[in-house]
Amino acid sequence: MKHRPIIDIIIPAFNEEKAIGNVLDDIPAHLVREVIVCNNNSTDRTAEVARAHGATVVHQPLRGYGNACLKGLEHIAAKDTPPDIVVFLDGDHSDHPGQLAELIAPISDDGVDLVIGSRVLGRADKGSLTPQQRFGNWLATLLIRILYGVRYTDLGPFRAIQYDSLLALHMADRNYGWTVEMQVKAAKLGLTSVEVPVNYRVRIGQSKVSGTLRGTVGAGYKILLTVFRHV
Repeated sequence: MKHRPIIDIIIPAFNEEKAIGNVLDDIPAHLVREVIVCNNNSTDRTAEVARAHGATVVHQPLRGYGNACLKGLEHIAAKDTPPDIVVFLDGDHSDHPGQLAELIAPISDDGVDLVIGSRVLGRADKGSLTPQQRFGNWLATLLIRILYGVRYTDLGPFRAIQYDSLLALHMADRNYGWTVEMQVKAAKLGLTSVEVPVNYRVRIGQSKVSGTLRGTVGAGYKILLTVFRHV
C-alpha cells in the first residue's frame, strides 16, 4: 500500500470486564482508526469498561463468536470511508495487541490478503494453549492442507485481512467456525495468505470454549464440519 492503511479492529467480547480494559490499553492507538468491541450479550460490565477505555461498543444479543464479528462488520459497512485492513482480536488478554505492526506488515508492505497470527510459531506461555486446542489446531490445519492445498499451523484469533478480500469471502458462520471459515474460503478463492509468529499468554478468566467439556466438543465438531463443508 502506498498510503498509511486505515485499520479498524473488531473484538468480540462476552463477559470480559476483567480483561477488556487491558486489551484496549495495549493496542497501539496511533496505528488504528477505530476499535469496535462487539458486546455479545454480556451480563457483566464489559460494555461500560470498553467505553471507558476508548472503544466503540456495538451490541449483539445473539451469542456466538461469529455473530459478534458479523455485528462488528455491520458497523464498519456503515462508514463513509471503508478501512483498508480489518483486524480481529480476542477480548480476554491472551493475544498481544502490541504485535499489531508485525501482524499487518505483510499486508501493508507486500499486499498479502490475509495474515494469521500463529501461536504455534510464536511463544505460547505454559498453560495458555490446552492440549485439546493444540490437537484441534493440528488436525484442522492438516485437513486444510490435504483438502485445500494451503499450509497453516494455527487457527489463531489474532488476524488481519484486507477489507475488500474480507467482503469477497461472504463470511456467514455464527459461532465456533468463524476462523476456519475465513481460512478455507480464502484458500478456495486463491487469496494470498501468510502466518506471522505471535505470542500468547494465559487468558484472564475461564475460556467459554476450551474451559468446558461442552464448549470443547462443540467447537471441535463445528471446526471440522466447516473444514469439510466448503470443499
